[in-house]
Amino acid sequence: MKKTKRLGRGLSALIPETPDPPQGGTASEDYTLKQLDVYLIRPNPFQPRLEFDPIALQELKTSIEEKGVIQPITVRPVDDHYELVSGERRLRAVTEIGLDKIPSYIRHIDSKEEMLELAIIENVQREHLNPIEQAIAYQRLIEECNLTQDEVAQKIGKDRSTITNIIRLLKLPKKIQDSVRNGEISMGHARTLLAVSQPKVQTSIWHKILKEQLSVRRVEQLIKEAQNKTPLRKKEAPRRSVFLQKVEENLRDTLGTKVVVKPKKEGGSIEIEFYSPEDLNRLIDIFEQLKTH
Repeated sequence: MKKTKRLGRGLSALIPETPDPPQGGTASEDYTLKQLDVYLIRPNPFQPRLEFDPIALQELKTSIEEKGVIQPITVRPVDDHYELVSGERRLRAVTEIGLDKIPSYIRHIDSKEEMLELAIIENVQREHLNPIEQAIAYQRLIEECNLTQDEVAQKIGKDRSTITNIIRLLKLPKKIQDSVRNGEISMGHARTLLAVSQPKVQTSIWHKILKEQLSVRRVEQLIKEAQNKTPLRKKEAPRRSVFLQKVEENLRDTLGTKVVVKPKKEGGSIEIEFYSPEDLNRLIDIFEQLKTH
């Protein structure tokens, strides 16, 4: 008669029969799957996660107690120990439960750049980072690993415009970033606040969002009202037509950045903002693609 599997009794209780390999590896060449002693594993110096939700961690501990570790962590060998690449939540949960071993993918990673890149990519894909943690992680990939936004998008498996919009969250005042990080406001609220260039106005609207629990649509309306009330130096700002507002909105969605249409008595101009050399190259690529259609 087949024996029933029990928690903590043997390798099969912790490791799934056909685990998914870590990103970028092959079953025979890039990684080895083993059970490692927890005490041999050191923290990840490039950990992109800044905070750990205690409720989510408790849920994970409960899941592991019931079903075991479904997805192994990833580590790299360093001298006489191992350094965590991804899976800190799982490692913490196993440690707090009191298990001695954890299933681990062992990958040989030589450079700090490769370590950082792999740690960020696997954490983004597996660990459900909040939008601000994602933004910081993507920015680190660009600055420390010399990647373009296109390359980051390809490695993460997201559209380039998504990467651009997430990175732009870092332009918000820190207190608003913390509010996104803590889940007080959504990424939709934060993206809408980016349509305002003045930090004081952003902060004022943010306070109103928290106080009145405003929807994203309502915040968009408030921002449009605030923009329409902004005076010019010599005369009151003209009220913008619904048509121009719709054009700007469509262009923002297409280009993934702030766009302002400025009509004149005859003709006018369109201002398109960019925030880095990579962002400018991204916009140029979009225009080149439009020329071919």
